[in-house]
Amino acid sequence: MLIYALLIFAVAALGGLFLATHVLRGKFAPWAVSMLHALLGAIGLILLIVLLVQGSTPQRVLAGFVLLLLAALGGFFLASFHLRKKLPPKAVVIVHASIAVIGFLTLLSAAV
Repeated sequence: MLIYALLIFAVAALGGLFLATHVLRGKFAPWAVSMLHALLGAIGLILLIVLLVQGSTPQRVLAGFVLLLLAALGGFFLASFHLRKKLPPKAVVIVHASIAVIGFLTLLSAAV
């Protein structure tokens, strides 16, 4: 299940990269891509919750989950800007992406 979560997060990351390039260039990101990015992130988090509830997972899985959950909260914050028709601060986009990448790499280290 960890491998499936990693694959889903990897696809979500590609969408996130696409979204970030828009915002960093001072443009609104496409809402449909934002929703797909959020949906994939949510599915990945649900898979991790199932894995964690089953027990006997390495601590790195829990650490990766917590980091990705923090990134998801940052994603909600970023979406709130879009809903208010304002561009989010670029620093917040970078922090959101950085936390997500660190969480992904933490999970990846548990899988290998």
